[in-house]
Amino acid sequence: MPRMTAARAAVEILKLEGVTNAFGVPGAAINPFYAALKAGGGIDHTLARHVEGASHMAEGYTRSRAGNIGVCIGTSGPAGTDMITGLYSAIADSVPILCITGQAPVAKLHKEDFQAVDIASIAKPVTKAATTVLEAAQVPGVFQQAFHLMRSGRPGPVLIDLPIDVQLTEIEFDPETYQPLPVYKPVASRAQIEKAIGLLLASERPVIVAGGGIINADACELLVEFAELTGTPVIPTLMGWGVLADDHELNAGMVGLQTSHRYGNANFLESDLVLGIGNRWANRHTGDLAVYTKGRTFVHVDIEPTQLGRIFAPDLGIASDAKAALELFVEVAKELKAAGRLPDRSAWAASTQERKARLQRRTHFDDVPLKPQRVYEEMNRAFGPETRYVTTIGLSQIAGAQMLHVYRPRHWINCGQAGPLGWTIPAALGVATADPEGQVVALSGDYDFQFMLEELAVGAQHNIPYVHVLVNNSYLGLIRQAQRNLDINFQVNLEFENINSPELGVYGVDHVKVVEGLGCKAIRVTEPDRLLPAFEEAKKLAAEFRVPVVVEAILERVTNISMGAAGIDAINEWEDIATEPGHAPTSIRPFVAS
Repeated sequence: MPRMTAARAAVEILKLEGVTNAFGVPGAAINPFYAALKAGGGIDHTLARHVEGASHMAEGYTRSRAGNIGVCIGTSGPAGTDMITGLYSAIADSVPILCITGQAPVAKLHKEDFQAVDIASIAKPVTKAATTVLEAAQVPGVFQQAFHLMRSGRPGPVLIDLPIDVQLTEIEFDPETYQPLPVYKPVASRAQIEKAIGLLLASERPVIVAGGGIINADACELLVEFAELTGTPVIPTLMGWGVLADDHELNAGMVGLQTSHRYGNANFLESDLVLGIGNRWANRHTGDLAVYTKGRTFVHVDIEPTQLGRIFAPDLGIASDAKAALELFVEVAKELKAAGRLPDRSAWAASTQERKARLQRRTHFDDVPLKPQRVYEEMNRAFGPETRYVTTIGLSQIAGAQMLHVYRPRHWINCGQAGPLGWTIPAALGVATADPEGQVVALSGDYDFQFMLEELAVGAQHNIPYVHVLVNNSYLGLIRQAQRNLDINFQVNLEFENINSPELGVYGVDHVKVVEGLGCKAIRVTEPDRLLPAFEEAKKLAAEFRVPVVVEAILERVTNISMGAAGIDAINEWEDIATEPGHAPTSIRPFVAS
Protein backbone atom coordinates (compact mmCIF):
# COMPACT_ATOMS: atom_id res chain seq x y z
CA MET A 1 0.00 0.00 0.00
CA PRO A 2 1.22 3.54 -0.74
CA ARG A 3 2.26 5.53 2.32
CA MET A 4 1.67 9.24 2.77
CA THR A 5 0.84 11.71 5.50
CA ALA A 6 -2.76 11.81 6.68
CA ALA A 7 -2.92 15.39 5.40
CA ARG A 8 -1.90 14.26 1.91
CA ALA A 9 -4.49 11.46 2.03
CA ALA A 10 -7.15 14.04 2.90
CA VAL A 11 -6.14 16.19 -0.08
CA GLU A 12 -6.29 13.20 -2.42
CA ILE A 13 -9.78 12.35 -1.15
CA LEU A 14 -10.93 15.91 -1.77
CA LYS A 15 -9.91 15.58 -5.41
CA LEU A 16 -11.49 12.13 -5.76
CA GLU A 17 -14.75 13.56 -4.38
CA GLY A 18 -14.73 16.26 -7.07
CA VAL A 19 -13.28 19.23 -5.19
CA THR A 20 -11.42 21.68 -7.45
CA ASN A 21 -11.51 24.88 -5.35
CA ALA A 22 -10.91 25.79 -1.72
CA PHE A 23 -11.01 29.02 0.26
CA GLY A 24 -9.06 29.66 3.41
CA VAL A 25 -6.37 31.23 5.54
CA PRO A 26 -3.26 29.22 6.54
CA GLY A 27 -1.81 29.13 10.04
CA ALA A 28 0.65 27.14 12.11
CA ALA A 29 -1.71 24.33 13.10
CA ILE A 30 -3.01 23.76 9.54
CA ASN A 31 0.28 24.28 7.66
CA PRO A 32 0.90 20.55 7.13
CA PHE A 33 -2.43 20.37 5.30
CA TYR A 34 -1.40 23.38 3.19
CA ALA A 35 1.89 21.65 2.41
CA ALA A 36 -0.08 18.64 1.18
CA LEU A 37 -2.39 20.92 -0.79
CA LYS A 38 0.62 22.42 -2.56
CA ALA A 39 2.33 19.09 -3.15
CA GLY A 40 -0.82 17.36 -4.35
CA GLY A 41 -1.90 20.03 -6.83
CA GLY A 42 -5.25 20.00 -8.57
CA ILE A 43 -7.10 22.24 -6.12
CA ASP A 44 -7.12 25.99 -6.67
CA HIS A 45 -6.92 27.91 -3.41
CA THR A 46 -8.27 31.42 -2.80
CA LEU A 47 -6.68 33.27 0.11
CA ALA A 48 -9.36 35.07 2.12
CA ARG A 49 -8.78 38.12 4.31
CA HIS A 50 -11.00 36.79 7.11
CA VAL A 51 -11.77 33.18 7.92
CA GLU A 52 -15.50 33.88 8.17
CA GLY A 53 -15.16 35.29 4.66
CA ALA A 54 -13.67 31.99 3.53
CA SER A 55 -16.70 30.10 4.86
CA HIS A 56 -19.09 32.40 2.99
CA MET A 57 -17.01 32.06 -0.19
CA ALA A 58 -17.43 28.30 0.14
CA GLU A 59 -21.19 28.82 0.52
CA GLY A 60 -21.42 30.96 -2.59
CA TYR A 61 -19.35 28.43 -4.52
CA THR A 62 -21.66 25.56 -3.50
CA ARG A 63 -24.85 27.46 -4.23
CA SER A 64 -23.77 28.33 -7.78
CA ARG A 65 -23.84 24.92 -9.46
CA ALA A 66 -25.44 21.54 -8.84
CA GLY A 67 -22.89 19.14 -7.36
CA ASN A 68 -20.51 21.80 -6.07
CA ILE A 69 -19.20 21.44 -2.53
CA GLY A 70 -17.27 24.43 -1.25
CA VAL A 71 -14.32 23.83 1.04
CA CYS A 72 -13.06 26.34 3.62
CA ILE A 73 -9.84 25.89 5.57
CA GLY A 74 -8.48 27.57 8.69
CA THR A 75 -6.06 27.05 11.50
CA SER A 76 -6.84 26.21 15.14
CA GLY A 77 -8.72 28.28 17.69
CA PRO A 78 -10.27 31.51 16.39
CA ALA A 79 -10.19 30.38 12.76
CA GLY A 80 -12.71 27.68 13.55
CA THR A 81 -14.87 29.92 15.69
CA ASP A 82 -14.80 32.54 12.92
CA MET A 83 -16.31 29.96 10.55
CA ILE A 84 -19.22 29.10 12.84
CA THR A 85 -21.38 31.78 11.22
CA GLY A 86 -20.74 30.24 7.81
CA LEU A 87 -21.63 26.80 9.13
CA TYR A 88 -24.85 28.15 10.67
CA SER A 89 -25.74 29.88 7.42
CA ALA A 90 -25.06 26.69 5.47
CA ILE A 91 -27.05 24.32 7.66
CA ALA A 92 -29.98 26.74 7.84
CA ASP A 93 -30.23 26.83 4.04
CA SER A 94 -29.33 23.15 3.39
CA VAL A 95 -25.98 24.00 1.78
CA PRO A 96 -23.15 21.43 1.88
CA ILE A 97 -19.75 22.94 2.70
CA LEU A 98 -16.73 21.24 4.24
CA CYS A 99 -14.87 23.15 6.95
CA ILE A 100 -11.35 21.88 7.73
CA THR A 101 -9.53 23.24 10.77
CA GLY A 102 -6.13 22.70 12.29
CA GLN A 103 -5.79 21.77 15.94
CA ALA A 104 -3.19 21.49 18.71
CA PRO A 105 -1.42 18.12 19.10
CA VAL A 106 -3.62 15.34 20.51
CA ALA A 107 -1.62 15.17 23.73
CA LYS A 108 -2.18 18.90 24.35
CA LEU A 109 -5.94 19.03 23.80
CA HIS A 110 -6.69 18.96 27.54
CA LYS A 111 -3.83 21.27 28.55
CA GLU A 112 -5.15 24.65 27.36
CA ASP A 113 -2.55 24.80 24.63
CA PHE A 114 -2.26 27.94 22.50
CA GLN A 115 -5.35 28.29 20.28
CA ALA A 116 -6.63 24.87 21.34
CA VAL A 117 -10.42 24.96 21.52
CA ASP A 118 -12.98 22.17 21.33
CA ILE A 119 -14.24 23.33 17.95
CA ALA A 120 -16.08 20.06 17.29
CA SER A 121 -18.32 20.64 20.32
CA ILE A 122 -18.86 24.27 19.36
CA ALA A 123 -19.76 23.36 15.77
CA LYS A 124 -22.02 20.35 16.46
CA PRO A 125 -25.31 22.33 16.63
CA VAL A 126 -24.67 23.95 13.22
CA THR A 127 -23.32 20.96 11.26
CA LYS A 128 -24.43 17.50 10.20
CA ALA A 129 -21.24 16.23 11.84
CA ALA A 130 -18.23 17.78 13.58
CA THR A 131 -15.26 15.60 14.43
CA THR A 132 -11.79 16.04 15.90
CA VAL A 133 -9.77 13.16 14.42
CA LEU A 134 -7.58 11.62 17.12
CA GLU A 135 -6.09 8.75 15.09
CA ALA A 136 -4.36 9.41 11.77
CA ALA A 137 -5.55 6.10 10.31
CA GLN A 138 -9.15 7.35 10.66
CA VAL A 139 -8.63 10.37 8.40
CA PRO A 140 -9.66 8.67 5.12
CA GLY A 141 -12.81 7.25 6.67
CA VAL A 142 -13.77 10.53 8.31
CA PHE A 143 -13.41 12.42 5.01
CA GLN A 144 -15.29 9.71 3.11
CA GLN A 145 -18.11 9.87 5.64
CA ALA A 146 -18.15 13.67 5.48
CA PHE A 147 -18.96 13.72 1.77
CA HIS A 148 -21.56 10.98 2.26
CA LEU A 149 -23.29 13.03 4.97
CA MET A 150 -23.12 16.32 3.07
CA ARG A 151 -24.82 14.78 0.04
CA SER A 152 -27.31 12.47 1.76
CA GLY A 153 -30.78 13.44 2.94
CA ARG A 154 -31.12 17.16 3.62
CA PRO A 155 -27.76 18.59 2.50
CA GLY A 156 -25.63 20.44 5.01
CA PRO A 157 -22.14 21.27 6.25
CA VAL A 158 -19.53 19.14 8.02
CA LEU A 159 -16.48 20.18 10.07
CA ILE A 160 -13.32 18.09 10.33
CA ASP A 161 -10.75 19.15 12.92
CA LEU A 162 -7.21 17.85 12.38
CA PRO A 163 -4.60 17.97 15.17
CA ILE A 164 -1.23 18.92 13.73
CA ASP A 165 0.42 15.63 14.72
CA VAL A 166 -2.42 13.69 13.08
CA GLN A 167 -1.84 15.63 9.86
CA LEU A 168 1.88 14.78 9.90
CA THR A 169 1.55 11.07 10.70
CA GLU A 170 2.18 8.69 7.81
CA ILE A 171 -0.57 6.19 7.02
CA GLU A 172 -1.29 3.62 4.36
CA PHE A 173 -3.72 4.95 1.76
CA ASP A 174 -4.23 3.99 -1.88
CA PRO A 175 -6.09 6.68 -3.88
CA GLU A 176 -6.60 4.23 -6.76
CA THR A 177 -8.90 2.06 -4.66
CA TYR A 178 -10.85 4.90 -3.02
CA GLN A 179 -14.54 5.10 -3.84
CA PRO A 180 -17.15 7.62 -2.58
CA LEU A 181 -19.91 6.16 -0.44
CA PRO A 182 -23.38 5.81 -2.04
CA VAL A 183 -25.64 8.79 -1.36
CA TYR A 184 -28.88 8.14 0.51
CA LYS A 185 -32.05 10.04 -0.34
CA PRO A 186 -35.63 9.08 0.61
CA VAL A 187 -37.89 8.33 -2.36
CA ALA A 188 -41.67 8.80 -2.57
CA SER A 189 -43.86 5.84 -3.43
CA ARG A 190 -46.24 5.72 -6.36
CA ALA A 191 -49.18 5.41 -3.93
CA GLN A 192 -48.15 8.59 -2.10
CA ILE A 193 -47.90 10.58 -5.31
CA GLU A 194 -51.22 9.27 -6.60
CA LYS A 195 -52.90 10.35 -3.36
CA ALA A 196 -51.30 13.81 -3.62
CA ILE A 197 -52.46 14.23 -7.21
CA GLY A 198 -55.91 13.03 -6.18
CA LEU A 199 -56.09 15.95 -3.75
CA LEU A 200 -54.82 18.26 -6.49
CA LEU A 201 -57.55 17.09 -8.90
CA ALA A 202 -60.24 17.57 -6.25
CA SER A 203 -59.30 21.23 -5.78
CA GLU A 204 -60.36 24.20 -7.88
CA ARG A 205 -57.52 26.70 -7.33
CA PRO A 206 -54.32 24.79 -6.52
CA VAL A 207 -50.85 26.30 -6.27
CA ILE A 208 -47.39 24.77 -5.97
CA VAL A 209 -45.07 26.33 -3.39
CA ALA A 210 -41.62 25.57 -4.83
CA GLY A 211 -38.78 25.65 -2.30
CA GLY A 212 -35.02 25.58 -2.41
CA GLY A 213 -35.06 21.79 -2.12
CA ILE A 214 -36.08 21.65 -5.80
CA ILE A 215 -32.98 23.63 -6.74
CA ASN A 216 -30.79 21.50 -4.44
CA ALA A 217 -32.15 18.38 -6.16
CA ASP A 218 -31.49 19.88 -9.62
CA ALA A 219 -35.15 19.21 -10.41
CA CYS A 220 -36.35 22.56 -11.76
CA GLU A 221 -37.09 21.25 -15.26
CA LEU A 222 -39.28 18.53 -13.75
CA LEU A 223 -41.12 21.12 -11.65
CA VAL A 224 -41.86 23.23 -14.72
CA GLU A 225 -42.97 20.16 -16.66
CA PHE A 226 -45.36 19.10 -13.91
CA ALA A 227 -46.78 22.61 -13.53
CA GLU A 228 -47.35 22.87 -17.28
CA LEU A 229 -48.93 19.41 -17.51
CA THR A 230 -51.43 20.21 -14.76
CA GLY A 231 -51.77 23.97 -15.41
CA THR A 232 -50.92 24.68 -11.76
CA PRO A 233 -49.59 28.16 -10.86
CA VAL A 234 -46.26 28.17 -9.02
CA ILE A 235 -45.26 30.32 -6.05
CA PRO A 236 -41.47 30.20 -5.53
CA THR A 237 -40.13 30.70 -2.04
CA LEU A 238 -37.23 33.09 -1.55
CA MET A 239 -34.82 30.13 -1.64
CA GLY A 240 -36.68 28.61 -4.59
CA TRP A 241 -36.75 31.79 -6.66
CA GLY A 242 -35.66 30.90 -10.17
CA VAL A 243 -37.19 27.40 -10.28
CA LEU A 244 -39.16 28.81 -13.21
CA ALA A 245 -38.68 32.13 -14.92
CA ASP A 246 -40.45 35.18 -13.51
CA ASP A 247 -42.09 35.74 -16.91
CA HIS A 248 -43.45 32.20 -17.14
CA GLU A 249 -47.24 32.18 -17.53
CA LEU A 250 -47.56 29.97 -14.45
CA ASN A 251 -45.33 32.06 -12.16
CA ALA A 252 -47.79 33.48 -9.63
CA GLY A 253 -45.28 35.56 -7.65
CA MET A 254 -43.69 35.24 -4.23
CA VAL A 255 -45.57 35.16 -0.93
CA GLY A 256 -44.65 36.49 2.47
CA LEU A 257 -44.38 39.32 4.95
CA GLN A 258 -41.29 40.87 3.35
CA THR A 259 -39.78 39.33 0.22
CA SER A 260 -43.07 39.03 -1.62
CA HIS A 261 -45.19 40.53 -4.35
CA ARG A 262 -48.58 42.14 -3.91
CA TYR A 263 -49.94 39.81 -6.57
CA GLY A 264 -48.17 36.80 -5.04
CA ASN A 265 -49.94 37.24 -1.71
CA ALA A 266 -53.25 37.91 -3.45
CA ASN A 267 -52.91 34.81 -5.61
CA PHE A 268 -52.08 32.63 -2.62
CA LEU A 269 -55.06 33.93 -0.64
CA GLU A 270 -57.34 32.85 -3.50
CA SER A 271 -55.98 29.27 -3.51
CA ASP A 272 -57.69 26.24 -2.00
CA LEU A 273 -54.87 23.66 -2.17
CA VAL A 274 -51.15 24.10 -1.63
CA LEU A 275 -48.59 21.55 -2.78
CA GLY A 276 -45.30 22.43 -1.07
CA ILE A 277 -42.18 20.77 -2.46
CA GLY A 278 -38.76 21.21 -0.86
CA ASN A 279 -39.84 24.13 1.34
CA ARG A 280 -39.79 24.81 5.10
CA TRP A 281 -42.90 27.00 5.66
CA ALA A 282 -40.53 29.67 6.98
CA ASN A 283 -42.18 32.30 9.15
CA ARG A 284 -41.30 35.23 6.88
CA HIS A 285 -43.08 33.33 4.09
CA THR A 286 -46.18 32.26 6.01
CA GLY A 287 -46.77 35.06 8.48
CA ASP A 288 -49.75 34.33 10.73
CA LEU A 289 -50.43 30.62 10.27
CA ALA A 290 -54.15 31.08 10.89
CA VAL A 291 -54.34 33.36 7.85
CA TYR A 292 -51.97 31.24 5.79
CA THR A 293 -53.69 27.90 6.33
CA LYS A 294 -57.39 28.90 6.57
CA GLY A 295 -59.55 27.12 4.02
CA ARG A 296 -56.66 25.33 2.31
CA THR A 297 -55.59 21.73 1.95
CA PHE A 298 -51.84 21.18 2.28
CA VAL A 299 -49.57 18.53 0.79
CA HIS A 300 -45.93 18.74 1.88
CA VAL A 301 -43.03 16.95 0.19
CA ASP A 302 -39.64 17.28 1.86
CA ILE A 303 -36.40 15.29 1.95
CA GLU A 304 -36.19 15.56 5.75
CA PRO A 305 -38.91 13.48 7.46
CA THR A 306 -38.82 15.55 10.65
CA GLN A 307 -39.62 18.67 8.61
CA LEU A 308 -43.11 17.29 7.95
CA GLY A 309 -45.44 18.75 10.57
CA ARG A 310 -42.73 20.93 12.14
CA ILE A 311 -44.60 24.20 11.50
CA PHE A 312 -48.14 22.88 11.01
CA ALA A 313 -49.64 19.50 10.21
CA PRO A 314 -50.19 18.95 6.47
CA ASP A 315 -53.13 16.96 5.20
CA LEU A 316 -50.58 14.72 3.49
CA GLY A 317 -46.85 14.58 4.20
CA ILE A 318 -44.37 12.77 1.95
CA ALA A 319 -40.71 12.26 2.86
CA SER A 320 -38.86 12.33 -0.44
CA ASP A 321 -36.08 13.89 -2.41
CA ALA A 322 -37.70 16.55 -4.61
CA LYS A 323 -36.36 15.08 -7.85
CA ALA A 324 -37.56 11.56 -7.05
CA ALA A 325 -41.01 12.91 -6.14
CA LEU A 326 -41.28 15.13 -9.20
CA GLU A 327 -40.31 12.28 -11.51
CA LEU A 328 -43.35 10.40 -10.19
CA PHE A 329 -45.55 13.51 -10.26
CA VAL A 330 -44.73 13.94 -13.96
CA GLU A 331 -45.22 10.24 -14.69
CA VAL A 332 -48.67 10.13 -13.09
CA ALA A 333 -49.72 13.48 -14.60
CA LYS A 334 -48.81 12.28 -18.09
CA GLU A 335 -50.94 9.17 -17.61
CA LEU A 336 -53.88 11.24 -16.41
CA LYS A 337 -53.52 13.66 -19.30
CA ALA A 338 -53.49 10.78 -21.81
CA ALA A 339 -56.66 9.49 -20.17
CA GLY A 340 -58.30 12.94 -20.37
CA ARG A 341 -58.61 13.21 -16.59
CA LEU A 342 -56.74 16.47 -15.96
CA PRO A 343 -59.07 19.44 -15.40
CA ASP A 344 -58.67 22.68 -17.35
CA ARG A 345 -56.93 25.18 -15.07
CA SER A 346 -56.49 27.89 -17.70
CA ALA A 347 -59.01 30.31 -16.16
CA TRP A 348 -57.39 29.98 -12.71
CA ALA A 349 -53.90 30.45 -14.15
CA ALA A 350 -55.07 33.46 -16.18
CA SER A 351 -56.50 35.07 -13.07
CA THR A 352 -53.08 34.90 -11.38
CA GLN A 353 -51.54 36.74 -14.33
CA GLU A 354 -54.32 39.33 -14.23
CA ARG A 355 -53.36 40.09 -10.62
CA LYS A 356 -49.72 40.17 -11.71
CA ALA A 357 -50.55 42.97 -14.11
CA ARG A 358 -52.82 44.87 -11.72
CA LEU A 359 -51.18 44.62 -8.27
CA GLN A 360 -47.78 46.24 -8.65
CA ARG A 361 -45.52 48.49 -6.65
CA ARG A 362 -44.20 51.72 -8.07
CA THR A 363 -40.52 51.80 -9.03
CA HIS A 364 -40.22 54.92 -11.17
CA PHE A 365 -39.27 57.96 -9.09
CA ASP A 366 -37.12 60.90 -10.16
CA ASP A 367 -36.23 62.02 -6.64
CA VAL A 368 -32.79 63.22 -5.58
CA PRO A 369 -31.47 61.76 -3.29
CA LEU A 370 -32.48 58.52 -4.98
CA LYS A 371 -35.39 56.39 -3.93
CA PRO A 372 -34.23 52.74 -3.78
CA GLN A 373 -37.07 51.57 -6.01
CA ARG A 374 -35.52 53.42 -8.95
CA VAL A 375 -32.22 51.60 -8.40
CA TYR A 376 -33.91 48.21 -8.87
CA GLU A 377 -35.80 49.46 -11.91
CA GLU A 378 -32.52 50.41 -13.58
CA MET A 379 -30.93 47.13 -12.50
CA ASN A 380 -33.72 45.34 -14.38
CA ARG A 381 -32.76 47.34 -17.47
CA ALA A 382 -29.02 46.78 -17.11
CA PHE A 383 -28.80 43.15 -16.05
CA GLY A 384 -30.44 40.45 -18.14
CA PRO A 385 -31.79 36.93 -17.54
CA GLU A 386 -28.28 35.50 -17.30
CA THR A 387 -27.50 37.53 -14.17
CA ARG A 388 -26.75 35.79 -10.88
CA TYR A 389 -27.83 38.01 -8.00
CA VAL A 390 -26.17 37.60 -4.59
CA THR A 391 -27.47 39.19 -1.38
CA THR A 392 -28.17 38.50 2.27
CA ILE A 393 -30.35 40.71 4.51
CA GLY A 394 -31.79 44.17 5.08
CA LEU A 395 -34.11 46.55 3.27
CA SER A 396 -31.90 46.24 0.19
CA GLN A 397 -32.54 42.49 0.01
CA ILE A 398 -36.26 42.83 0.76
CA ALA A 399 -36.81 45.54 -1.85
CA GLY A 400 -34.61 43.68 -4.32
CA ALA A 401 -36.72 40.55 -3.96
CA GLN A 402 -39.87 42.61 -4.48
CA MET A 403 -38.66 44.40 -7.61
CA LEU A 404 -35.86 42.50 -9.37
CA HIS A 405 -36.48 39.65 -11.82
CA VAL A 406 -34.96 36.17 -11.78
CA TYR A 407 -35.20 33.76 -14.69
CA ARG A 408 -33.05 30.74 -13.90
CA PRO A 409 -32.23 28.37 -11.02
CA ARG A 410 -29.25 29.40 -8.87
CA HIS A 411 -29.50 32.96 -10.16
CA TRP A 412 -30.86 34.32 -6.88
CA ILE A 413 -28.24 33.32 -4.32
CA ASN A 414 -29.48 34.48 -0.95
CA CYS A 415 -28.59 33.63 2.62
CA GLY A 416 -32.19 33.00 3.58
CA GLN A 417 -32.53 31.94 7.21
CA ALA A 418 -29.39 33.12 9.00
CA GLY A 419 -28.99 36.42 7.16
CA PRO A 420 -25.60 37.50 8.57
CA LEU A 421 -24.44 40.99 7.72
CA GLY A 422 -21.22 40.89 5.71
CA TRP A 423 -22.19 37.71 3.84
CA THR A 424 -22.65 39.29 0.44
CA ILE A 425 -19.11 40.24 -0.61
CA PRO A 426 -17.42 36.90 0.18
CA ALA A 427 -20.41 34.90 -1.12
CA ALA A 428 -20.30 36.85 -4.39
CA LEU A 429 -16.59 36.06 -4.70
CA GLY A 430 -17.41 32.36 -4.25
CA VAL A 431 -20.17 32.58 -6.87
CA ALA A 432 -17.89 34.36 -9.33
CA THR A 433 -15.18 31.76 -8.73
CA ALA A 434 -17.65 29.01 -9.62
CA ASP A 435 -18.89 30.91 -12.69
CA PRO A 436 -15.93 33.03 -13.84
CA GLU A 437 -17.48 34.05 -17.15
CA GLY A 438 -20.98 34.69 -15.78
CA GLN A 439 -22.63 37.99 -14.90
CA VAL A 440 -22.57 38.15 -11.09
CA VAL A 441 -24.25 41.12 -9.40
CA ALA A 442 -24.21 41.57 -5.63
CA LEU A 443 -26.62 43.78 -3.72
CA SER A 444 -25.89 45.35 -0.31
CA GLY A 445 -26.98 48.09 1.99
CA ASP A 446 -24.18 50.16 3.46
CA TYR A 447 -23.96 48.22 6.74
CA ASP A 448 -23.81 44.78 5.13
CA PHE A 449 -21.15 46.17 2.81
CA GLN A 450 -19.02 47.52 5.66
CA PHE A 451 -19.03 44.28 7.67
CA MET A 452 -16.57 42.35 5.47
CA LEU A 453 -15.46 44.83 2.85
CA GLU A 454 -11.83 43.77 3.29
CA GLU A 455 -12.73 40.71 1.18
CA LEU A 456 -12.85 42.99 -1.89
CA ALA A 457 -9.06 42.79 -1.82
CA VAL A 458 -9.44 39.04 -2.44
CA GLY A 459 -11.22 39.86 -5.69
CA ALA A 460 -8.45 42.25 -6.66
CA GLN A 461 -5.65 39.81 -5.77
CA HIS A 462 -7.22 36.79 -7.46
CA ASN A 463 -8.86 38.69 -10.34
CA ILE A 464 -12.45 37.75 -9.53
CA PRO A 465 -14.71 40.24 -11.32
CA TYR A 466 -18.29 41.01 -10.40
CA VAL A 467 -20.53 44.09 -10.02
CA HIS A 468 -21.60 45.15 -6.52
CA VAL A 469 -24.60 47.47 -6.19
CA LEU A 470 -24.35 49.37 -2.91
CA VAL A 471 -27.46 51.28 -1.83
CA ASN A 472 -26.34 53.79 0.78
CA ASN A 473 -28.61 55.72 3.11
CA SER A 474 -26.16 55.67 6.05
CA TYR A 475 -28.74 53.93 8.19
CA LEU A 476 -29.58 50.51 9.61
CA GLY A 477 -32.72 50.74 7.51
CA LEU A 478 -34.47 47.49 8.37
CA ILE A 479 -33.81 47.89 12.10
CA ARG A 480 -34.94 51.52 11.99
CA GLN A 481 -38.17 50.47 10.29
CA ALA A 482 -38.72 47.74 12.89
CA GLN A 483 -38.09 50.24 15.71
CA ARG A 484 -41.14 52.22 14.61
CA ASN A 485 -43.22 49.66 16.50
CA LEU A 486 -41.41 50.70 19.70
CA ASP A 487 -41.57 54.41 18.86
CA ILE A 488 -37.80 54.73 18.88
CA ASN A 489 -35.03 55.58 16.45
CA PHE A 490 -32.06 54.45 18.54
CA GLN A 491 -28.50 53.45 17.64
CA VAL A 492 -29.35 52.89 13.97
CA ASN A 493 -27.83 56.07 12.53
CA LEU A 494 -24.55 55.65 10.69
CA GLU A 495 -24.17 59.24 9.52
CA PHE A 496 -21.24 61.49 10.38
CA GLU A 497 -19.37 64.34 8.73
CA ASN A 498 -16.31 62.76 7.13
CA ILE A 499 -13.52 65.30 7.57
CA ASN A 500 -11.69 63.78 4.59
CA SER A 501 -14.70 63.77 2.24
CA PRO A 502 -16.84 66.84 3.07
CA GLU A 503 -18.68 66.47 -0.25
CA LEU A 504 -20.51 63.47 1.22
CA GLY A 505 -22.36 65.58 3.78
CA VAL A 506 -23.63 63.27 6.51
CA TYR A 507 -23.18 60.02 4.59
CA GLY A 508 -19.99 59.29 6.51
CA VAL A 509 -17.87 56.51 5.02
CA ASP A 510 -16.33 57.31 1.64
CA HIS A 511 -16.91 53.93 0.04
CA VAL A 512 -15.31 54.98 -3.24
CA LYS A 513 -11.99 55.74 -1.55
CA VAL A 514 -12.12 52.55 0.49
CA VAL A 515 -12.96 50.38 -2.52
CA GLU A 516 -10.21 51.94 -4.62
CA GLY A 517 -7.78 51.50 -1.74
CA LEU A 518 -8.55 47.78 -1.81
CA GLY A 519 -7.60 47.57 -5.47
CA CYS A 520 -11.08 47.61 -6.99
CA LYS A 521 -13.13 50.10 -9.03
CA ALA A 522 -16.01 52.25 -7.78
CA ILE A 523 -18.62 54.62 -9.21
CA ARG A 524 -20.84 56.90 -7.11
CA VAL A 525 -24.30 57.83 -8.42
CA THR A 526 -26.49 60.60 -7.02
CA GLU A 527 -29.02 61.16 -9.82
CA PRO A 528 -31.50 58.65 -11.27
CA ASP A 529 -30.61 59.18 -14.92
CA ARG A 530 -26.99 58.24 -14.12
CA LEU A 531 -27.84 54.79 -12.75
CA LEU A 532 -28.12 52.91 -16.04
CA PRO A 533 -24.91 54.42 -17.50
CA ALA A 534 -23.11 53.56 -14.26
CA PHE A 535 -24.24 49.93 -14.40
CA GLU A 536 -23.13 49.66 -18.02
CA GLU A 537 -19.77 51.21 -17.17
CA ALA A 538 -19.37 48.86 -14.22
CA LYS A 539 -19.83 45.83 -16.47
CA LYS A 540 -17.13 47.15 -18.81
CA LEU A 541 -14.70 47.92 -15.97
CA ALA A 542 -15.18 44.45 -14.44
CA ALA A 543 -14.47 42.82 -17.80
CA GLU A 544 -11.44 45.04 -18.48
CA PHE A 545 -9.72 44.97 -15.08
CA ARG A 546 -11.03 41.60 -13.77
CA VAL A 547 -11.78 43.02 -10.32
CA PRO A 548 -14.95 43.75 -8.34
CA VAL A 549 -16.63 47.01 -9.36
CA VAL A 550 -18.87 48.82 -6.87
CA VAL A 551 -21.71 51.11 -7.93
CA GLU A 552 -22.75 53.18 -4.93
CA ALA A 553 -26.22 54.72 -5.12
CA ILE A 554 -26.77 57.58 -2.65
CA LEU A 555 -30.31 57.09 -1.35
CA GLU A 556 -32.72 59.24 0.56
CA ARG A 557 -32.04 58.77 4.27
CA VAL A 558 -35.40 57.19 5.15
CA THR A 559 -37.44 54.79 3.04
CA ASN A 560 -39.99 52.34 4.38
CA ILE A 561 -40.21 49.18 2.27
CA SER A 562 -43.49 47.26 1.98
CA MET A 563 -43.88 44.57 4.62
CA GLY A 564 -46.21 43.25 7.28
CA ALA A 565 -45.93 42.18 10.89
CA ALA A 566 -48.78 39.69 11.07
CA GLY A 567 -50.63 38.02 8.21
CA ILE A 568 -49.95 38.07 4.47
CA ASP A 569 -53.36 39.73 4.11
CA ALA A 570 -52.15 42.84 5.97
CA ILE A 571 -49.01 44.11 4.21
CA ASN A 572 -48.31 47.78 4.81
CA GLU A 573 -47.56 49.54 1.52
CA TRP A 574 -45.54 52.41 2.93
CA GLU A 575 -44.64 53.80 -0.48
CA ASP A 576 -46.83 54.56 -3.49
CA ILE A 577 -48.25 51.67 -5.46
CA ALA A 578 -48.42 51.73 -9.26
CA THR A 579 -51.52 53.44 -10.65
CA GLU A 580 -50.40 53.90 -14.26
CA PRO A 581 -48.02 52.08 -16.66
CA GLY A 582 -45.18 54.58 -16.27
CA HIS A 583 -44.96 53.84 -12.56
CA ALA A 584 -43.52 50.34 -13.08
CA PRO A 585 -41.91 50.33 -16.52
CA THR A 586 -39.75 47.21 -15.97
CA SER A 587 -42.47 45.04 -14.41
CA ILE A 588 -42.87 41.49 -15.73
CA ARG A 589 -46.42 42.19 -16.92
CA PRO A 590 -47.39 45.61 -18.30
CA PHE A 591 -49.39 47.44 -15.67
CA VAL A 592 -53.18 47.30 -16.01
CA ALA A 593 -55.31 49.57 -13.85
CA SER A 594 -58.08 48.09 -11.72
